[in-house]
Amino acid sequence: MARSISKRLLLPFILLLFRSTATADDTCIDCFTQSRAAYYPNSDQQGTETGACEYGQFGATLNGGDVSAASKLYRNGVGCGACYQVRCTDAAHCSNNGVTIVITDSGASDNTDFILSQRAFTKMGQNADAGASLMSRGAVGVEYRRVSCSYPSRNITFRMDQSSNNPYYFAFQIWYQQGNKDVTAVQLCETENLTCKILERSHGAVWATASPPRGPLSVRMLLSGGDDGDESWVVPPNDIPEDWTAGSAYDSGIQVQ
Repeated sequence: MARSISKRLLLPFILLLFRSTATADDTCIDCFTQSRAAYYPNSDQQGTETGACEYGQFGATLNGGDVSAASKLYRNGVGCGACYQVRCTDAAHCSNNGVTIVITDSGASDNTDFILSQRAFTKMGQNADAGASLMSRGAVGVEYRRVSCSYPSRNITFRMDQSSNNPYYFAFQIWYQQGNKDVTAVQLCETENLTCKILERSHGAVWATASPPRGPLSVRMLLSGGDDGDESWVVPPNDIPEDWTAGSAYDSGIQVQ
């Protein structure tokens, strides 16, 4: 079970500080937004390892490679890890379900909101031939909506960034972000004396702070938006150990619906 924190126990300025990034993408959970999508022309079937979210190789294979760069939906990194249903609008070639993608990069091409992996782009077609026909166009009209991310066999995972240097600099990414809410604030607390710090979104999906608390560390995440538009703090049951190291991944012990 996840531990939760009453917002009354947190300083009001924390919520004010991050409220500007907590805006939901859609006002209607069943509504689609009209747009355009292209695909990475110089990559393999999966995503890119150099995406702006800084996922690296993980970002190329996340969600089976059904990933995308985004323009306005990137939101200075807040959109990293968010899932969208994207379907093209040519009834002769496009499937009804389209494809569910995860944002791992920032970018736009030919007035598009999405630059899909080639794998994801072709999956919008009704079949392989239809997918190839879509590819020949380079960019197509699409409609999209925010949907929940689901990784049934994975808990949210904290992956220490290679720039981390214990105990002087703490930087990490949140992998397997679930549900349809954004992580708009992160608090890092030493578990024994409850010394806490608010982390900064350094860039992309990387949260960081200099001089982090010592000892085992508890990560507290503020989830915002979603279907109900509400905000809630979530505290995973598993802590990051005191001897954490750069490049290591730590299982949070929690899934978020």
